[in-house]
Formats: sequence, structure tokens, C-alpha cells
Amino acid sequence: MTKYIFITGGVVSSLGKGLSAAAIGNLLKARGLTVTFLKLDPYINVDPGTMNPYQHGEVFVTDDGAETDLDLGHYERYTSITMSKENNYTTGKIYFNVISKERRGDYLGGTVQVVPHITNEIKHSIKAVAKGNKNQVDVVIVEIGGTVGDIESLPFLEAIRQFPFDVGRENVLYIHLTLVPYIKAADELKTKPTQHSVNKMREIGIQPDILLCRTDRALASDLKKKIALFCSVELSAVITARDVASIYEVPLVFHHEKLDETIVKKLGLKTPKPELRRWKRIVRVITKPKGRVRIALVGKYVDLKDSYKSLYESLIHGGIGNQLGVDVEWIDSEDLEGKRVDRILKDCDGVLVASGFGHRGIEGKVSAIRYAREKEVPFFGICLGMQCAVIEFARNVVGLQKASSAEFDPKTPHPVIDLLPEQRHLVDKGATMRLGAYLCHIQKKTRAYGIYRERAISERHRHRYEFNNIYRDQMEQKGMIFGGLSPDGKLVEMIEIPNHPWFVAVQFHPEFKSRPDEPHPLFQSFIKSAHQLFIQRTQDKTVVEKTSRKNRRKK
Repeated sequence: MTKYIFITGGVVSSLGKGLSAAAIGNLLKARGLTVTFLKLDPYINVDPGTMNPYQHGEVFVTDDGAETDLDLGHYERYTSITMSKENNYTTGKIYFNVISKERRGDYLGGTVQVVPHITNEIKHSIKAVAKGNKNQVDVVIVEIGGTVGDIESLPFLEAIRQFPFDVGRENVLYIHLTLVPYIKAADELKTKPTQHSVNKMREIGIQPDILLCRTDRALASDLKKKIALFCSVELSAVITARDVASIYEVPLVFHHEKLDETIVKKLGLKTPKPELRRWKRIVRVITKPKGRVRIALVGKYVDLKDSYKSLYESLIHGGIGNQLGVDVEWIDSEDLEGKRVDRILKDCDGVLVASGFGHRGIEGKVSAIRYAREKEVPFFGICLGMQCAVIEFARNVVGLQKASSAEFDPKTPHPVIDLLPEQRHLVDKGATMRLGAYLCHIQKKTRAYGIYRERAISERHRHRYEFNNIYRDQMEQKGMIFGGLSPDGKLVEMIEIPNHPWFVAVQFHPEFKSRPDEPHPLFQSFIKSAHQLFIQRTQDKTVVEKTSRKNRRKK
């Protein structure tokens, strides 16, 4: 019988429900259980694909082309379980399904209501994900977006309140993530927000089984006893979810608190102790690296770092693969426009130009790419980053001075980046881009082949515009190499420039497939090259200092 874990949040948002869900999945999988996830988001958008990154953060894309919440990225990174469109439902998607059924007459003329029709649809999505694989999974971890008390979350909370009556109370576990803040003036941790949050859950009809107490320090035993007493949970079920230096420490913190042991006991599961040696090795490299590199992440949405969550984590993974720490310098591409780019980027060992949409900040990205190309600094372009690399090369190497993308300048005389023919007449914006996993054939004798060591790869996409093949011959004649193409050879997937330490740009999003225990080869290779530049700079600096000291002694 499948077991179901429901994770809710209280007091404030952004406490880390997604990371908590992913960490729990990590521990249960380490105990030999088969696990899957479901993120239920309360917003009315059908998916986050059309939402501003500043409002929602990153859109995580699955192999099957679903635009989903960024928490699915956490699930994949912590467990290496591939997510799909069935692992993320929104209020909009639930209502869309119910209204479609009503229009078909599935409800036989009955009045359609929140209870039972909406709640039944929510419960159906929960049960469906348990059967998503050929073999039914052992545990489904369901994360409820938002905060208890939000009006938008009520149908989801009502659905999970009903759920034990469908599958049996012994097969359901409620975990509530709450805040235990430290008040500096009083020099103490306060439990009242947690008490109020749990009371709010009780009003809905849900008694939490386990409390994850988010705090910046360990909870003393007397404080745990107080929380257990006032919130009607067992003392062993009050878990310290303390702040950590790296998010990859969370599973180890939970294991130290015996959370996984409490979960399997409450669900009546018999499992061996978790095998965590590999995960401990990852954390050890992160906390005690053999060296460090500095990477400039040039993007349009850097004020909200969650907009590039997978990119950031993939850089960290690339560091793990080289036993290095990675310091990311967040640079708004608009800040590079009309300024001395070399002054801003001079201390960086590598430049990564990120994805995005629209014309804002484009010239800053182009300037960063020109700097990296001319100064021989390792450069990595992703999606829009590749398109900007094509524009920069066309302008400054090929000589097409007004080259641009039709997205930014519809009147450009040289649209080196243009819409696919099938995209030209689309009206709807949602879920109409080139989305999901596509094959890419890598050309031999290229840097790309040296990195992947495979002729055929599969990577995830999210874009409308493509390289304009009209300009392919001109680019090749001036030295650009098209290292990866679609199987039919019509779409450019990867470009590179020879005689450069590391200059690679891709149309796809490799960050969606990187894992801490399996860094994506592109990120691992990029960080390695950046470290080589760091070593070279350090050696050059040492030589200069020695020469300077020698000259001073002569004087």
C-alpha cells in the first residue's frame, strides 16, 4: 500500500518546504524505498510558464515539456528521480480539468462545487502520481504551496484532510514546517508562532504528526517539550530544521534529528538504515574544497536569485566535480551597458551568460561575451546566452555591425536569431515554446564531443527563437564551430570558438539535468577551465611580485 506524506507550511513563506520535501525524499530513497513527489501550487495560473521570474522565480522544465515550479528541481537534484507534468498541479490546472469535465457533461448536469468536485480532482492528482510508474511507489511526498491561512490554499488543505478517509489514516502522515524565531532583544527563541500555526491547521481539521521547526540554532530539549505539549505531538516528532551553510546539508541535519526514523516508524515501514556515505562526501567537498573559483553570472533577473536557481546549483555541482568551491558574482546585465566591462569582470575566472526573455539588458550581455572572447576568459552561454554570443560574433568578427535577434529588433538587417516558422503565427503564449527534451547530435573533433564523449545527447529546451541558418556559412568561414545540431541538421544546438581556453554556448538548458552527485559535464568542464585560469593568474602574479622584489633589492 502506498504511503502519503503531506508537507504544509505556516507563519511565513519561504521557510523551505521544497527543500524539506526533497531532503525527506533523499533519506527515504537512501533507505531503499521508491519515492515520488507532487507539488500543489495555489495560484490560478495553469503553469508558471508565463509568470515574471521576479514573482515566481525559475521555471523548471521537465523531459516531457512541462513548465513547473522550481521545487521540482530540488526533488530531482536530491533524489535523481525524473519529474514530469504529473508532478506539479496548480489551482488553474485543477479548475481547468474540472471545467473541461463539466463542459463534456461528465457530471451529468449536477451543480459543480469546490466540495466535492474540486477536492476530488485534487485527490485524483495525488493518487495518479502514485501510479505514474509501472510499479506503484512506496511513498508519495506531497508539498502544499503557500502558507496555512491563505485563502488560495483552502481547497488543497480540505482535500488532504479528507485523504485519510480514502486510503486509511495509517497510510497518511502530516508534516508541518513552521518558524521558531530568535528574538534578540529577549535573547530567546519564541514558540508562539508555531503554536498559532498548528492551531490554524487544527481549525481546518488537520493535526500535524511531525513539526519541522525552522530556526537558526538547535532547539533545547525543554523548548522541544514545550512545543510538543502545546501542539499535541510526540517529543520525538519535534525536529530542529536549523539553518545550514549549504542546502545539501539538510538531509544530514534531518537524519541527525532522526526524522527519517520517525517517519518510517509512524508509517509502519520496515527499512534498513540509510546509506548516506555518498551524500556525506558531497557535503565534505562543499564545506572543505581544495580551492575556489569566481564565476560571473550575468543575467537579467539577478535581484531574485531563485530566478536562476538551477544555474546556481549547477555551478556548485561543477565545483563538486573538481573538488572546488564556487563563488558566484551576480551581475545585472544592464549594469554592463555603457560601462568599462573589464573593471567589473576583471577578477572573475569565468563568465556565464544566462537565459531570459526580452530586449532589456541584452547589450550588457553582448559586452560581457565580447570581453570573455577577446580576453580569453572561459565563457559559457545558455539559451539567450548562446543567442547573444551569436550576435556578438556576427557584429565583431563577421562584420555584420547591426546584427541582432528578431526578438529584440524586428527591423534588424541581419536577424542572426529568428523565430521558427511554426512559431510565427502563434497567439497563445502559454506552453507554446519549444519545450522539453530533444536529441542533439554532436560533431566529432569538437570541444563538445570531448566534454560529452557521446555523439547523441538529450537536453531540455525552453525557447522560441533559433539560430538563423542563412548566416551559418558566414559564421563558419570566420571560425565559429557548430558543435551540436538537431538530428535533421536544421537547428543549431551548440556553438564554440576554437583557439580559446573555453568558449561554449548552448541553446538548451543543461542546468536542469545536473545533480550534486552527477555534475553535468558542461558545468564540470567549465569550472575546470575557470580554475586553470585562476592558477595561471596566480602564477603570473607570483612572478610579477618576485620580479618586483628583485628589482627593489638591486636599487
